[in-house]
Amino acid sequence: MRALLDLAGLDGASDAVRLAVLVLASRTPSETGVVEIRTSELGRWLGLSASYTASDVVPVLRRSGVVSVETAEGEYGQDDGLRCRVLPLWAAQDVAGHPLNLTKKEYATLLRLLEAVMAPGWTHRDGSVTPAGLIGTRTGRGAATDRLALLLLVLEARETGRVRQCGGAVDTKRGRAAATVARLLGCSASAGERVLERLEARELVLRVRLRTGSGLANRSRLMVPAVAAAHGRTVADDVQEDRVEALEPEFSDPDVAAGPGEAPDLETESQVSSVPVTDETGVAEPDVAAALHTDHPHLVTPVVPLQLSGGFSGEGRGTEGRRPERARVREDQAADGETAVAEPGSPTAEDGPLRGEKPKESLVDERVGQRAAGAGAGDRPKAVGGGKAQQRRVGLPADLRLRVALEPVSWLWERLSGWQQDQVEAAANTELARLEGLLRLPGGAPRLLADRLADRLEETGGEALVTSPYGWLIRRGLVQRPSCSDQRCDDGIRLDTGTECENCANVLHIRRARRARIGADIDRELPGLSGSERRRVLEERLREQVAIEAEDLAWRQEQAREQQARRDEARAAAQERAEAERAAAAAADAVRQELACEDCGQRRAAGLCEACDYRRRTEDLIVEAGLVTATWAADLDDAADVAAVNGHVRASLEADVMAAHAQFLELVEPGELDENPAAAASALAFAALQAVEQAAPEYRENALAMLGRTEEAEAEARRAYKTEQGRRWFRANPNGADAVAAATKAADAARERTAQYLLEARLEQLRKQAAEHTEPAGPALWTDRLPKLAARPLEGEPAGAVVV
Repeated sequence: MRALLDLAGLDGASDAVRLAVLVLASRTPSETGVVEIRTSELGRWLGLSASYTASDVVPVLRRSGVVSVETAEGEYGQDDGLRCRVLPLWAAQDVAGHPLNLTKKEYATLLRLLEAVMAPGWTHRDGSVTPAGLIGTRTGRGAATDRLALLLLVLEARETGRVRQCGGAVDTKRGRAAATVARLLGCSASAGERVLERLEARELVLRVRLRTGSGLANRSRLMVPAVAAAHGRTVADDVQEDRVEALEPEFSDPDVAAGPGEAPDLETESQVSSVPVTDETGVAEPDVAAALHTDHPHLVTPVVPLQLSGGFSGEGRGTEGRRPERARVREDQAADGETAVAEPGSPTAEDGPLRGEKPKESLVDERVGQRAAGAGAGDRPKAVGGGKAQQRRVGLPADLRLRVALEPVSWLWERLSGWQQDQVEAAANTELARLEGLLRLPGGAPRLLADRLADRLEETGGEALVTSPYGWLIRRGLVQRPSCSDQRCDDGIRLDTGTECENCANVLHIRRARRARIGADIDRELPGLSGSERRRVLEERLREQVAIEAEDLAWRQEQAREQQARRDEARAAAQERAEAERAAAAAADAVRQELACEDCGQRRAAGLCEACDYRRRTEDLIVEAGLVTATWAADLDDAADVAAVNGHVRASLEADVMAAHAQFLELVEPGELDENPAAAASALAFAALQAVEQAAPEYRENALAMLGRTEEAEAEARRAYKTEQGRRWFRANPNGADAVAAATKAADAARERTAQYLLEARLEQLRKQAAEHTEPAGPALWTDRLPKLAARPLEGEPAGAVVV
């Protein structure tokens, strides 16, 4: 495993890619060395989706040079089938002593190990079911990291389930177990602690806090229960060997800095009894005394596990939620061993029961007592502050999305006032809406925000250390912290993919390149500088470069603000012009609406009433139909012949109009038209327009058919027929069925095009002739218009005879 993970091609690769190499290596046939697997199946082994595996895992495998990948496209063009070969395994065949020169039995053992740890589980055709491995059901974000961590821990575990922990100095805030996981994965201690806690939540690993016979705290052990069970042992058996009991499995104490994982030394005799001292060497807990006292009881009684109420730091040590005191504070332990501490000391450092001072009542004591009294079994302690009665707050919001997002900080929510809860709810809704716009798939924003709040709490040290819940939530918990200019970056992690931000890596690369370039300039310009002087000059030039970039950034931001101001001014001016144009158009339309009808004189008709508009359109269609008919039925140079054809068409269409009027009058009740003469005139005019519109297309089709029979059209059809028949693909058989069909089609198309051209040309000629013979008509005399207008009823006047 380590030989594969330490390959140069996997430097900087994600845990999913590294785990994919191990999975492919375990499934490699010893005979061929070629693994055939589907992308979806590989994703199930990694706990990832098929799309993510195809887009983010397979391409990196191909570029790494560790695995050769041949893909077979699926139905939609995706990489569906994979033919992979782990090149280092193939190259190590028949190389004696090489760690990757595996035999067939070793391949089988490796596959069985991975199946036991992370097999996704299968349902066979015969109905039998192969269950999933220990962590086979873990999918989604971080699944590949958790699977790889568990696999490495299983390999590091002994038969008793104990994992040899790393040596040396570690971060005491995280603990030696978290540092061990971090070094196995090659990540930070905080990331290793998160992985370890996720594995603990699934009860796949345990951090067991050991205690000596005197009740003093000792180191923590990192245990893998499944390994112990595979060898017929349990974690409890291993703990019983050292006469100690562990804390509750669900209690996580990241502050423990366990000893290194060297081989155990020989057991030593205790000064007190026959209970052997723990078999590990190294630095113990700060509370552990250097040597046990000789006046302790000879017999050792079992230590009762502590009952933790809220799980804050210090409470697991038998105190009231405070920091541990010195080692001799525990000397007041009850002799019978029924309780861990006989009488708790004062919470203050000044008043200790072993200092010869009388404990004094203080406000701190009162508040601690109130907290202890107010915390029920299994409940978290309630905050007590200011001496004022705390008003009971409602639970999380009813909205499911908000409940999921704010679940990690539910205790902080209860400590908020009503107004603060409203503000936090509004801020959470805003952040959820913003996150939805950054994700590829909808619906993942609540879970993403919950993970962010959980990470922020881990950085703080837990909810109990948050002194100002509202300020912490508004300014730290809910706020995204991009490490670069990418809007999808949050603490160096891409929000949409959950992987490391590539832009952050690019920023680091640019900074390192700048530092290297400046260092090279210093070496070239000042070759004789000492190390300290070179660092000083380098830092000065880096500060100068940063100042120059800051000045350039400020200048560019000022330019951007000026450009934005100019754009805003231009946009405002454009809006003003548009408003002015709309106002002018509205005023012109209002004036136009006040105009009377040009034909009938109806008031407020916008220059032309509805009935007169229908009449004008009907007249235009009648004239057009007459000209269309004249293009083939009349001599275009003979005006009388053209007029006769137009008259015939007009008479025919007027007959159709009269028939439409008669049909309309039959449908109307007697006297209905007299109630609204204007509406009756509009209805009759519209009926006439419809009759003409229905007849006009027939005149045009008839004209095209007749013009298609003219000599010009026939000549054009014959030329198109011969041209198509003479194509090179018809030259061998110009009279064949295919050639005749194609030539006939070309001739018909040419005839139709010629008829269209002749129609348009002759209509243009007729319109010009009509314009030349038509004299511009002046305005009609009122003596001619008044009789017609007098015969029309006025608005609001009942229809009837007009008396002059």
